[in-house]
Amino acid sequence: MRISQYFLSTLKETPQEAQIVSHRLMLRTGMIAQTTAGIYTWLPLGLAVLKKIEQIVREEQNRAGSLEVLMPTIQPADLWIKSGRYNDYGKEMLRITDRHEREMLYGPTAEEVITDIFARYIKSYKDLPKRLYNIQWKFRDEIRPRFGVMRGREFLMKDNYSFNLDYESARASYQAMLDAYVRTFARMGLTAIPVRADSGAIGGTLSHEFQILAETGESQVYYDEAYETLAPGEITLEKLQSLYAAADEMHKPEDCPVPLEKLKTARGIEVGHVFYFGTKYSIPLGAYVMGPDGKQIPVEMGSYGIGVSRLVGALIEANHDEKGIIWPESVAPFKVGILNLNIKDEATNKAAEDLYHKLLNQDVEVLYDDRDQAPGAKFADMDLIGLPWQIIVGPRGVAQGRCEVKNRKTDERFDLSYDDAIQKIRKA
Repeated sequence: MRISQYFLSTLKETPQEAQIVSHRLMLRTGMIAQTTAGIYTWLPLGLAVLKKIEQIVREEQNRAGSLEVLMPTIQPADLWIKSGRYNDYGKEMLRITDRHEREMLYGPTAEEVITDIFARYIKSYKDLPKRLYNIQWKFRDEIRPRFGVMRGREFLMKDNYSFNLDYESARASYQAMLDAYVRTFARMGLTAIPVRADSGAIGGTLSHEFQILAETGESQVYYDEAYETLAPGEITLEKLQSLYAAADEMHKPEDCPVPLEKLKTARGIEVGHVFYFGTKYSIPLGAYVMGPDGKQIPVEMGSYGIGVSRLVGALIEANHDEKGIIWPESVAPFKVGILNLNIKDEATNKAAEDLYHKLLNQDVEVLYDDRDQAPGAKFADMDLIGLPWQIIVGPRGVAQGRCEVKNRKTDERFDLSYDDAIQKIRKA
């Protein structure tokens, strides 16, 4: 994509309303535009990242044996009345009335809708287990939306719901989601600690939050140093119940079982939450199946959320420097940016164009800065938007048949021939 044809609007100054790094950088890079308080339009650069994250989440949910559905954003109030949550949820729920005076709501979550679907279609224990997930926009009417996409009112969420015959198989579903979450965050280059959590409005008896470790995190996380040596496959439910990890609101120093010399602390950002809540929704909403003995049994349920849009902000909080964003390659909007330092020079233009087309032909996502601007502005913008690699094409290098390749994260620079530059980007 050529920047001259792209929708890229960068800002030199930090908007006054932005209080945290991710909000500042998302506005400065033109990833989002505020439509109203806590609600944003995702512009091309931001949407590209959002879609990359969404696809990683989807692939790991599918890999774990879950099935994707798409539920509506608007839900009938009667399902929430049946579950007993309609009056309990509070003012975060946006309640509306349609033209027939039926009470509706903009879904903050979807336990009721998916349980009703299950109850209507699944009748036998032979059809279990089932895990159904949905990547859909949700709405919670935060009293003070702030921090950009980190605490907005409208947000994209992956919510998965498990249906099992008994407690043991429900624990297996919980473990499958723990494994999927660890893989998901690892693919994004993030360190995630599952900490004990309050079930809140979702309810349930077993609950963990996934906290991304970042210096600018919103919570203080306390955890056993043994977490740092665990391989992804070793994060089991049994291990989580024996090791200690808690965010500040759940951490009680007087009850902490970890000796001070082994207790680690870090700042964290919540990006995922898993719950087991048994028959909390299946009984009131009629989600029963015929058991092996011919009797009706309420299914055991759990729910598992990942804040897809929130992850965009969390990734920036964990990956930035004074120049701007540093995207991990798996979620970057483009893998490489080409900087043409002098578009008025015929040889430089030809070299940059050739590199651009060769990379495109090899299915490399590339953003080509073909603007008639000073080199300094191009360097600043490319560092700001944080693409993993840069190829710098200028008259001096072109005269020798070479270009400079820069790694955004390490700031390493390589003086390479054009073919070697392409090979380096492809192998990266």
